[in-house]
Amino acid sequence: MRLAGKTAIITGGGSGIGKEACLLFASQGAKVAVAEFNEQFGLETARLIQEAGGEASFFKVDVSSLESVEQMVAQVSEQYGAIDILINNAGITQDAMLSKMTPEQWHSVLNVNLNGVFYCTRTVAPHMIKNGSGKIINTSSIVGVQGNLGQTNYAAAKAGVIGVTKTWAKELGFKGINVNAVAPGYVHTGMVASVPEKVLQGMLEKVPLRRLGTAIDIAYAYLFLASHESDYVNGTVLEVNGGLSI
Repeated sequence: MRLAGKTAIITGGGSGIGKEACLLFASQGAKVAVAEFNEQFGLETARLIQEAGGEASFFKVDVSSLESVEQMVAQVSEQYGAIDILINNAGITQDAMLSKMTPEQWHSVLNVNLNGVFYCTRTVAPHMIKNGSGKIINTSSIVGVQGNLGQTNYAAAKAGVIGVTKTWAKELGFKGINVNAVAPGYVHTGMVASVPEKVLQGMLEKVPLRRLGTAIDIAYAYLFLASHESDYVNGTVLEVNGGLSI
């Protein structure tokens, strides 16, 4: 029970990596705040945890809205007290080549994938500062490290996540708060479900382990960075990509 007695907010907790992280954290003793925009998905994650004997509640949030984030964090704090862990996992894609990408696509992805990380961290950090401890894990991507065709908006947001992670590690470290990022490679979630088989095969050939990542692969990385085992890890970007970045 590596997270016994801890309260964790996990954004995007209704599906994919976020859902797997919620289930894993609950199994390790955490009280899980499933922060999700899709009510049906969020309630389902919380129900699965409760049926397994864990403690979790659904909190509806639009991470691209500061007002919505502030309301969610206030509700979590009121219900659970201290907030020990924040996983900024929520994210979307709206892919297009630069010549065809609309300003709406640009702003939509930046609002969720970067502004949302800022809003959640800015709102949760004072609670952690008051307690003198906390773990903040931001979700970047290999695309934020290497770039990718057709993902100008996503690459910009995920590269930005790396920048703020390193900055907040310096700003919050002396207050007892660890800030790190996880940069997944290609993971078998809804985001890659629409990738053509030929393109998918080409992706796999570039991965030394010759497989896509799974949601649990990333969730375990979150768990390490959220646990006491990573107490001296701060400002790092943990790449979980099967060796794709070698």
